[in-house]
Order: sequence, then structure tokens, then C-alpha cells
Amino acid sequence: MTDLFSKFDPLIEQREALLATGVKDPFSLVMEKVLSPTRAICNGKETILLGTYNYMGMTFDDDVIQAGKRALDEFGSGTTGSRVLNGTYQGHKECEEALKAFYAMDHAMVFSTGYQANLGVIATIAGKDDYIVLDIDSHASIYDGCAMGNANIVPFRHNDISALEKRLARIPEGAGKLVVLEGVYSMLGDIAPLKEMVAVSKAAGAMVLVDEAHSMGFIGENGRGVAEAQGCLDDVDFVIGTFSKSVGTVGGFCVSNHPKFEILRLVCRPYVFTASLPPSVVATAATSIRKLMHGSNKRAHLWENSKRLHAGLKALGFQLGTDEPQSAIIAVIMPDLERGAAMWEALLSEGLYVNLARPPATPANMTLLRCSLCAEHSDAEVGQILAMFERAGKAVGIIV
Repeated sequence: MTDLFSKFDPLIEQREALLATGVKDPFSLVMEKVLSPTRAICNGKETILLGTYNYMGMTFDDDVIQAGKRALDEFGSGTTGSRVLNGTYQGHKECEEALKAFYAMDHAMVFSTGYQANLGVIATIAGKDDYIVLDIDSHASIYDGCAMGNANIVPFRHNDISALEKRLARIPEGAGKLVVLEGVYSMLGDIAPLKEMVAVSKAAGAMVLVDEAHSMGFIGENGRGVAEAQGCLDDVDFVIGTFSKSVGTVGGFCVSNHPKFEILRLVCRPYVFTASLPPSVVATAATSIRKLMHGSNKRAHLWENSKRLHAGLKALGFQLGTDEPQSAIIAVIMPDLERGAAMWEALLSEGLYVNLARPPATPANMTLLRCSLCAEHSDAEVGQILAMFERAGKAVGIIV
């Protein structure tokens, strides 16, 4: 019998070799108690959280929590059905109305996860004879959506406007074209030159989808993302996002002004053939989204946190993923996986949790520590974080 797991043997061996050095498994951390958006008990120790996507700190907002409790009491714990059958409650429609108001768009569609939003929309609108042109560093959910729809995939070099233009020019005339971009790329925290890329795409007759998962709520005057910040949101056909980051719960969505958009509710398989979100989740999401519309003070504080941490880590001698802070994500590049894991463990011992990211998830075979700041991180906490990085970095030999 052929062992279908044998394809994973190299990864199994790499993991076993890493754990044999005595380092804790960086991918199996358990939070025993969450105290706030910025702190939790990990391994019995109070720990500062710098590895969540809770950018706007909405997980413990009083109004958000109360909305979820009310919905749980009034509608129960789950829908036990698809949106097209018995799975649409009043809360789902209210959540979609909140999204339409947030983005000032005509249509909004809520999915059970952000992954499903990309999977469903991309696979449905671009099929076998169509072409999807995408940044080579695109998220796994984008690639999976391309594969599910069986479209022709045309990748281009990361954030390269000229490469995008050349790829578009090679597509057969008359073929359906979809360009898929991200506002913020989650590994390095860098932003896309959306204004130029959207213009190039439109000139080539392509539709444009932008994933704003890591920018929604934070970037842009109204928190609508990089497309808003760069003044090209009106030229984007579809915006994909998630509730599991700035919104502070779970779920995904797509907003659009396309006049035929609503047909997706009948033809999008990851929407039609999965159970809808629990009433308590859509209630928390809708409440959070409405509050984020008035989150300018939080956005300003998060920018200050990002600028201070980036400058501080750079001054300490760490290699960072971007020359300047571009988002709430700051990537600290490690020399290799072994020292990256040692640095991760040293930070955890200090009382700081960050994400260890490794190939193939990372670009250019990098190992990095991904820091995700929160609007609720205080000035004092950012100072503590820098001190922890300095001590851990010197102990492991990453900095001198």
C-alpha cells in the first residue's frame, strides 16, 4: 500500500530536527486565558500579544460583546443551515447593511470565513477559459480560488507594475481577465501600488479584485483600505475582506458595485453549500463594523505604534521587511529557521508572543518573526516590546 502521507516526509523530518534541539513547538502555543486585546496567559505567564491580527482591538469592546450576548439569547447558538436555505437571519442582513454603509457600496455578501470569500468569489467569476493575473506573493486562499475555478493563472513579480502590464498584454484578445491584488501583503507588511496597478488593469480591459484583509479598518481615511488611501477604490470591481482581523471576530465578505453581483448568492458554491455564521458572530461583526466607521482616533494611535516599533527595531540592528512602516505588520527577518525558532522562544520566555513564519508561506524562502500591532497597545507596552526584542536578540546572537 502506498502511504499517502509520504509526500510530507521532508517536512516531518525538518520539524523533528527542529524540536530535537530542545526548542518549543512554535506552532502549538496554547493561550490559557485571554485578558485583553493585547495580553494573555501563555504557559502560565502573562504575555504581551504581538502576533494576533486584532489590529483595532475590537475583541473586548463592550458594545461588541453585548451585541453577541443578546443575539445568543434571542436567536440561539447557530443557524444549522446554508444562507440560501434557513441560514439567513436578520443579523446576517444587518451585517451586510453595515458593510454596504462602511464601504459606501451597493452590494455586500457575507461568507463564513475570509478564506471562503476569496475561494468563492474568485472561483465563481473566473472559470476555465478565463485568465487570472495575480501577484506571485498572493495568499493561499487566492491561489486556491484560482485552482477551484480552473482558470488560467498568470503570476507576476511582486508589486511590479511593469510585469503586470506585460502579463496582461500577452492574454488573448477577448478572453475574460481578472486581476487579483492585495492591499497589504501579510508576510512583510508591505502595501501594493494599487493606484497604478488598477489603472493598468482597467486599460487592458480586466476586472479587478482587491483583498483588503490586512488593511480594512485601519488604512484609509475611513478605514476602507489601501484602495481608499490611494484614491482608486471606485475603480475596483470587488473588495474582499475578513472579520478575523480588524473586526475582531470570524467571517469573510465581498463588497461590490457590480449590477449583477447578487446572482453570486445562487452560483457561488462556498456560499451556497456551507452553514452560515452563528447569529452571535454576525451581531458582533455588524456592531464592530459600525464602530470602525468612527475609529479615526484608534487608527491614528495604531499608526504611531507602528512607526515607533519599526524605528526602534531598526535602531537595534534588526533586519526588517520594509524600509519604512507601511501597515500594522512589521516583519523581522531571521537568518534561518533554527535561529528564528530560538528567537521566538526567547521572546516567549520574555513574555512576548509573535508569529514565526517559514517557507513556503514566506516569500524568497525567508524565515521571519511577524509582529502585528494593535490600536490598544499602550506606549508603555511598545517600550516593553522593544526592550524584550533587545534582550532576546542579544541572547540568541541576532544582534550585538
